[in-house]
Amino acid sequence: MPVESAEAVRSELRGFIAETFFLGDEALEFSDGDSFMQKGIIDSTGVLELTSFIEEKYGFAVEDEEMTPDNLDSIDNLVSFIGRKAS
Repeated sequence: MPVESAEAVRSELRGFIAETFFLGDEALEFSDGDSFMQKGIIDSTGVLELTSFIEEKYGFAVEDEEMTPDNLDSIDNLVSFIGRKAS
């Protein structure tokens, strides 16, 4: 399955994060390189929700050994990880 453009993936991820992890007007401003954990956007339970979304949306499994900050702890890291997994 061909993956969408990096910008489309980036937009979908931002939408999911805003919809799932921000309550009402608490929409926190964050850049694509900001750490979700350091900014308090996503906690360890949230990582599991994020992983489920990625698996469902992009059609691949995220293996236990892939559940690292290098892959999952920012929009930039996620876009790179999804690009690698989908190719």
